[in-house]
Amino acid sequence: MFKNFNGFHLIDAYHQQKRALRYTPTRNWRKIFSAVFVLIVTIWLWNAPASMFGIDGLTVVQQRIIAIFAFSTLMWVLEVVPAWATSVTIIGLLLIFTSDSSLSFFQHGAENAVQPLGTLLSYKGIMACFADPVIMLFIGGFILAIAATKTGLDAQLARALLKPFGTRSESVLLGFILITGIFSMFVSNTATAAMMLTFLTPVFRQLPPEGKGCIALTLAIPVGANLGGMATPIGTPPNAIALKYLNDPAGLNMNLGFGEWMSFMLPFVLIMLVVSWFIIKKIFPFTQKRIEIHIDGAMKPGIKTKIVIVTFIVTVLLWIFDKRTGLNSYTVALVPFVVFALSDIITKEDLEEINWSVIWMVAGGFALGYALNQSGLSDNAIRSIPFGDFSPLLILIISGLICYALSNFISNSATAALLMPILTTVCMGMGDVIEPIGGTSTVLIGIAIASSSAMVLPISTPPNALAYSTNLVKQNDMSRIGLIVGIISLVCGYGMLHLLGKSGMI
Repeated sequence: MFKNFNGFHLIDAYHQQKRALRYTPTRNWRKIFSAVFVLIVTIWLWNAPASMFGIDGLTVVQQRIIAIFAFSTLMWVLEVVPAWATSVTIIGLLLIFTSDSSLSFFQHGAENAVQPLGTLLSYKGIMACFADPVIMLFIGGFILAIAATKTGLDAQLARALLKPFGTRSESVLLGFILITGIFSMFVSNTATAAMMLTFLTPVFRQLPPEGKGCIALTLAIPVGANLGGMATPIGTPPNAIALKYLNDPAGLNMNLGFGEWMSFMLPFVLIMLVVSWFIIKKIFPFTQKRIEIHIDGAMKPGIKTKIVIVTFIVTVLLWIFDKRTGLNSYTVALVPFVVFALSDIITKEDLEEINWSVIWMVAGGFALGYALNQSGLSDNAIRSIPFGDFSPLLILIISGLICYALSNFISNSATAALLMPILTTVCMGMGDVIEPIGGTSTVLIGIAIASSSAMVLPISTPPNALAYSTNLVKQNDMSRIGLIVGIISLVCGYGMLHLLGKSGMI
């Protein structure tokens, strides 16, 4: 989908660099050793005595799921293959070894007197994870973004939104960080970062090379993109994953809507964007006090552009007021798809450009959660492990720090997909004990905040990598801002969720 966006050359260069690094001789050997290690651990867990796990009534199917879960965890953390490839493998392993469509031996030949086979998963249920309503939410967001770019609406919006900030350097910086954040609420943060960095190119020519203004403006883009995505369920995959587990009818069934999410996350994000602006301009002050902004590209005239504008507005309003209209956010996501397909705004070539790797990544995580629940493994763990004795505050702090640490090194989608089903089980097992910290929603939405707050390294997020590839910022500059902003976001975000949970607002 990125070919449609301004700044595609930046994204293309970024992916080529990743591919080049992935296949260096040293990295190849490391991947081989990692793959062997993962295989050994998986086989050991697959065949270990059931008593070792400390879970009463552990079945053969459940033990296989534990082994597959360990496999996915290690594959994601060690990055043996791309994260989406691990997710596809998860779905394949679950179908072949744990479903009612698995090989006959795995359906009938493994049961013994010591350990029963257990409930086989429905192959239809596993495959349905790729058509989960949250996946439709993602596709709707991608379609909106593609249509906005094809009609030039994105450049026109950027020009119009940046105009009120004038020409004062610090105001221009605020404009770029806020507009980047706003775009990232509805558009992929990678595409947003590439587009905004492209718009900054003529601005860089006006600034003295010895000043710090270029550094400030460059860092504003990844910070704005990373923080902005937290404001909506479609802004970044961890948000949608959290919403999936919070709203699962067979689980927590909280019925948290798109508009409700925005009602507390949007103010938080706007405050964090302003705080980030203040921090960046203090650490990297401008020597030139005035900047002229010139954004190339015009909105295409015609009926198709008008259809996109109206559809965009209607879709966002339906998302915000989903509880009042009765249309949930997943159904609303198909509205722009239908309209743009019928009006020939979106073509089959555009569908090929959708970021399917993200969708597969999320679907694999959902398949893991489905396996944990439908096999009865979650229920067994809740009964066997004394979660009620755990400290809720300790669970909150440890889960947030683990998520933050992992997301700085691996995909935040993979981190969320890994932690969400585990923490859902833990929180359900803790029952009312977790209420003093604001309930399960505090923990799960906290994971979404922690994953988006991780922006210390160039490899932490694609926007970071794109900004770093401009050669205008050094790694220590990025780490300095990323660490300060990330820690503030973590502390304030968890504090907000705690207060909202305690007051019963979420």
